[in-house]
Amino acid sequence: MKLATWNVNSLTVRLPQVLHWLKANPVDVLALQELKLTDDKFPTQAFAQAGYVAQCFGQKTYNGVAIVSRIPVTHVVKNILQFADDMARVISANCPSDGCDGAGIRVIGAYFPNGQEPGSDKFEYKMAWLQGLRDWLRTELKTHPHLVLMGDFNITFDDVDVWDPVGMKDQICCTDEERYHLQALIALGLHDAHRMFGQPPKSYSWWDYRNNGFRRHRGMRIDHILVSNALKHQVTRCWIDKTPRQNERPSDHAPVVVELDLLQYSDGQMVV
Repeated sequence: MKLATWNVNSLTVRLPQVLHWLKANPVDVLALQELKLTDDKFPTQAFAQAGYVAQCFGQKTYNGVAIVSRIPVTHVVKNILQFADDMARVISANCPSDGCDGAGIRVIGAYFPNGQEPGSDKFEYKMAWLQGLRDWLRTELKTHPHLVLMGDFNITFDDVDVWDPVGMKDQICCTDEERYHLQALIALGLHDAHRMFGQPPKSYSWWDYRNNGFRRHRGMRIDHILVSNALKHQVTRCWIDKTPRQNERPSDHAPVVVELDLLQYSDGQMVV
């Protein structure tokens, strides 16, 4: 089973690129961020023709998330429960799978706030949002032990994720406060799928449009896939596909993909 996440930075602009990528990379589930369109504008038919069904949570001009899957998902929830927010940032659903004791995998696609800059109102919103996410995930993991959280986190784990760690120190996506919250998610029992394997140097998922960031390898890894304890040993591969970043009018983000080898379960016991 393959799952992927991609901040497309406007689905209206990037739809042909997404469909082309899905044809070349037929993943089972794709979480999209920054749709920048309302639900009534979502290209449901275009995805259906490609063999996918979609659940979307859109917003005009900004934000917007979706889960696109080969098999219809169930139990869809939009945004963080018990956290008041008028931004379309989170969508979660159960994705059927034979390898998870019949319960399937709980997939959460999220577009974390950027935060603008430390000390700003938007940064304070990001801190509150991250706390709300963690409180909610603590409960979600109890109900859905087979869980994947993926999306644009707008946070780096450490200096390895940054092209210029000295210049970016204490800047947005790289502050101690943001990284504290990211590690707090890990402490819930989640694992960074990308770091479970050896990766090439400068494995970034985002590059600034300015100053030829992509060509000069000036990027950051801010798009992540976190898997729960129950799925950790089923992860066989995780990688960043930089190919779409070379497109004409690309998103500034690249897709991140995880591959799971799901074992069968019987009466709650793993059958190898």
